[in-house]
Amino acid sequence: MVTEVKKIVITGGPCGGKTTALERIRTHFSNLGYTVVIIPETTTELILGGISPQTTLTNQDFQHCLLMLQMEKEKYFEWGAVRLKGAEKILLLCDRGAMDNKAYTYKGEFSNILSLVKTTEDELLSRYDAVFHLVTAAKGAEEFYTFSNNAARYETIEEAVEMDNRLIKAWQNHPHHTIIDNSTDFDTKLNRLVGKISQFLAT
Repeated sequence: MVTEVKKIVITGGPCGGKTTALERIRTHFSNLGYTVVIIPETTTELILGGISPQTTLTNQDFQHCLLMLQMEKEKYFEWGAVRLKGAEKILLLCDRGAMDNKAYTYKGEFSNILSLVKTTEDELLSRYDAVFHLVTAAKGAEEFYTFSNNAARYETIEEAVEMDNRLIKAWQNHPHHTIIDNSTDFDTKLNRLVGKISQFLAT
C-alpha cells in the first residue's frame, strides 16, 4: 500500500540542467527506497511532434493546448504511479509544471487560458508539493549555454535570461519554491539540488 506520494516540479530557464538533474534525482532517491516516476516535458513533446507557437494560429492556442495536455498527463501518471507494484514511497518528478505556461504568455493570454480550462493560479500551484528552479546557464555560466542537448531549444542567451526571470516570477507564490543558481560548478549544483529535495522530503 502506498504510504507517501510527493509531487515536485523541476523547472528553470533554458539549459539549466533539468535533463541531467532528473536522472541524478532518480538514481539518488531510488537508492533510498523511493519509487521515482518522471513526467516528461510536455512542451518538447508538442514541438517535436509539430505543434508549436509558430505552427498554431496564436501563442495562446499553443499554450492552451499545452496546459490541457500537462494536466491530463499528470493525472494519468499519478494514477499509474500509485498502482505500481511494491511502491510505498512515490516521488513524482514533473519536468516543468503547469505554471511554466505563464512565463510564455503575454497580454492577458494566461488569464484567458485559465478561464477556458476553468481553473486558477492558486489551484495550479496547489497541484505540487514543491518546486525547484535550476537557473539557466545563460546567467553566470554562459560558456556552457548550448543548443546541442535539446532539439526544441531556440532561445538566445539574452532570451534565456529573460525567460529564466519570467519562470521565477511565475512560480514565486508557491510556498516551497527553491532556486538553485550557478554559483558553483555544475556537479555541485546538482548535488545542492538533491540536498534541497532531501531536506524538503524530510519535513
